[in-house]
Amino acid sequence: MERELTPSESLKLIETMISQAKQSFHRQSFYFLLWGALLIAAMIFNYVMAMQGSPIGSYGWAVVGMVGGLLSWWRGAREAKHQHVHTMMDRMIAWLWAGFLATLFITMLGSGISGDPMNVGAIIVLTGLPTFLTGQLMRFKPLILGGILFWVLGAISFFVDMRAVALLYIVAMFFGYLVPGYLLKRQEDGLRTA
Repeated sequence: MERELTPSESLKLIETMISQAKQSFHRQSFYFLLWGALLIAAMIFNYVMAMQGSPIGSYGWAVVGMVGGLLSWWRGAREAKHQHVHTMMDRMIAWLWAGFLATLFITMLGSGISGDPMNVGAIIVLTGLPTFLTGQLMRFKPLILGGILFWVLGAISFFVDMRAVALLYIVAMFFGYLVPGYLLKRQEDGLRTA
């Protein structure tokens, strides 16, 4: 038979759960900072190579995908060792991003096989969904605004030339991933010192 918690024990349990949830959410900062930096670098490399008439620009995306995937896997495996509590929110966010990656991969693979190049605007728009939903699940306004920014800039990119699309992509990644990632990191550091 379970014993009833005293009011102070109940409060302590609630505070512990809230603290775990906050720390869990803020571990996301690494991924937004990593992928924001890598994807901006890939776009710059792709753009510079395209301006020089070189066909190797697209290889930057493959390298970034492999490097980012390996670093994300390594970080996730390391966190799993040290984290004993996995919240429902952790699982929801993980499945959301896994679903996004599967959708993006299938779309890009299908585009490549069909010979119809993947529109960068479509990638920007697609990226808005998991970013926006992650922000909503975490109740973190910078990610919510980042997701909306992805949608707006992605929609605009359908109507401008490739030079402008590259700039829109970089702006979307900077303000949609790097800025929220930095703000999450600041909060994470604040939680550690508290």
